[in-house]
Amino acid sequence: METVILPARPMRIGLLDFEPIRIAGLREIFASQPQFQVVATDWAVAFRETVFDLVVVVLRDQAFSLALLARLRARHPNLKVLVIGSGSNEEKVLEAISAGAKGWLEETASPVQVMQAACVVLNGSIWAPRKVLAVFVDRAIEGSAARRRRQNPRFTEREEEVLQQLVLARSNREIAQALSIREQTVKSYVARLMRKVGVGNRIALSVQAASGAWGEKES
Repeated sequence: METVILPARPMRIGLLDFEPIRIAGLREIFASQPQFQVVATDWAVAFRETVFDLVVVVLRDQAFSLALLARLRARHPNLKVLVIGSGSNEEKVLEAISAGAKGWLEETASPVQVMQAACVVLNGSIWAPRKVLAVFVDRAIEGSAARRRRQNPRFTEREEEVLQQLVLARSNREIAQALSIREQTVKSYVARLMRKVGVGNRIALSVQAASGAWGEKES
């Protein structure tokens, strides 16, 4: 069990996308430590300005929430994020970390675990199962090699349009409607883009697109 090292200065914690009953519960957990100020917030406030030392996000729709998280982290790279989700599926946790989360907690976590995770993340470390962290490191090394092979991917105009829709956290169906193409065509574009960029899932693709790391069009 991790030792809780409380921050030395006051910390402002934003509760993002939580129901009122969960907000009350988390406020009660953090109320035991006077240096924590807990505020319920929403995505609009989080995007607009950095006013929190830590943001705690509840995962509802996995793909939608993580795409928004990727955009938030691209806008505020130093923001620390702790995600609360259902289950401990390895891929779920890896996708959350890839999108920019510094910690993962199950919905069934105890008050002690919530406090531990928050303090660990605030102190600059990652809170996640050790097995998941080992897999994440291995994939990061593999991904680094793949990126070196694809340093300057070139995109067609249509691929750029699909990337822009991904950054907006749109589903395949929504992208198809926005671009007036078939949903199956969107899936083909996303698969092609992942191969070009060298990532293994659409969340990682959204993270890369949101960061603006590349974007040269093919003629």
